[in-house]
Amino acid sequence: MSQQRRFGPKGPAVTRTRPLAPAALAALAVAGVAAAVLVACGGGGGGGGGTAVALPPAAAAVAAASSPAATPASAPASTLSLAAQVGQKMFFDKNLSGSGAMSCASCHDPAHAYAPANDLSVQLGGVHMDKAGLRAVPSLRYKDITPAYADLLDNPDGISVPGPGGGFAWDGRADTLAAQARIPLLDTLEMANASSADVVKKLQAADYAPLIAKAFGDKVFDDSDAAFAKALQALQAYQLEDRSFHPYSSKFDLYAANKIGGNLTPAETRGLKVFTNPATGNCASCHYQGAGLNGSSALFTDFSYEAIGVPRNANIPANNDLKYFDMGVCGPLRTDHAPAAPNAANNFCGMFKAPTMRNVATRQAFFHNGVMHSLEQVIRFYNTRDTRPELWYPTAGGTPKAKNDADFPTYGLVTTQYTGGKVQKFDDLPPAYAPNIDTQLPMDGRAAGSAPPMSEQDIADLICFLNTLSDADTKPATPVKPGACVN
Repeated sequence: MSQQRRFGPKGPAVTRTRPLAPAALAALAVAGVAAAVLVACGGGGGGGGGTAVALPPAAAAVAAASSPAATPASAPASTLSLAAQVGQKMFFDKNLSGSGAMSCASCHDPAHAYAPANDLSVQLGGVHMDKAGLRAVPSLRYKDITPAYADLLDNPDGISVPGPGGGFAWDGRADTLAAQARIPLLDTLEMANASSADVVKKLQAADYAPLIAKAFGDKVFDDSDAAFAKALQALQAYQLEDRSFHPYSSKFDLYAANKIGGNLTPAETRGLKVFTNPATGNCASCHYQGAGLNGSSALFTDFSYEAIGVPRNANIPANNDLKYFDMGVCGPLRTDHAPAAPNAANNFCGMFKAPTMRNVATRQAFFHNGVMHSLEQVIRFYNTRDTRPELWYPTAGGTPKAKNDADFPTYGLVTTQYTGGKVQKFDDLPPAYAPNIDTQLPMDGRAAGSAPPMSEQDIADLICFLNTLSDADTKPATPVKPGACVN
């Protein structure tokens, strides 16, 4: 049995069991099974075993047109609405920043699945491009079906009880892509415009100002606030309309649509089983791959928020203040769910979005604070956060060994072995909110020193499967060794 942790805004956490569909897992073990996305751990309507779920019409159409060599490209302007054409121009316009050196594409690079092209934990911005951000930049791909934030959003798996979900940014504080676009334009650490009026002045002076007037009317600039709202709508239209933001061109999409090039290898098939198996990886409990909201399918997220105790990132300048904590939904960037007083009870503290796993193998910075830099490291964190916490969190009061033991792992954030002392587990969350930490497998709170849920083979196979979620126009951040994902 697997468990999905959900709760309402008032009251304690609620845990509800989720029945495993044995027939689904059996089907997943057969290489080459395709024509559908197999729903494991229940289904969109309550969990029939081995239920086949078709891709949504838009995704199916893309999958049908795809081939292993397909390369999704930005849409020609002629295929976009006038508003989306304006958004396309804005997206690449560095003049829309206070520095004149940053555009949306600077952090959301089309060549990197609309994510950063570097491995920085947080990006630099500001008027002089010397200010470090507070959070890692997520990809803008596959955001088009994201629902607005709700404290009690229905879970798309049809089984888990409602809980915090939906919205944009790591804390869900924006309900639409248009609202999300406002944040970086005005953030002093990002594009650093002094005001929305300043953005409008830059748009009015842009060489595509006539296109803006054509899209929104000759008097669009008469009202600055209204013009800014139209500009945000244009950025939203571009992301919704341009296929490159949701190409559905991965090997997994070929597999799901029963297309040539979509046969999963034995290693990838085993990895899919690890992904869905509630006794090992259990990834699907949050990165849900079945039929979802608004007609979606295979988005590899349930839009939920979870507190998993990601280690503090000392490379973020804001964290030099030991009293500063980024606690996601309860603040500080989001203010409507802030604790009534310091350390006052608040179930939302420590919760961050469970993002889509699509293109996860192309990323170079992971989690909301970018503290990890490889997919393997992330998986090992999930696997050993509880069994080997000393690999991920600092040890206080211990004595560092002159030389690590030969069997001391080197994959963790902590590379020095200590004798004695106490591991400062969950060091980026005030102790008052430690009870908010989710206890789903593989992070189920098992005792330090006990066996982790996933074996070495499980980890290797899971990485192979996750690489099948990369779109055709991307490259893996860490190339898989030739032959490693075959047998």
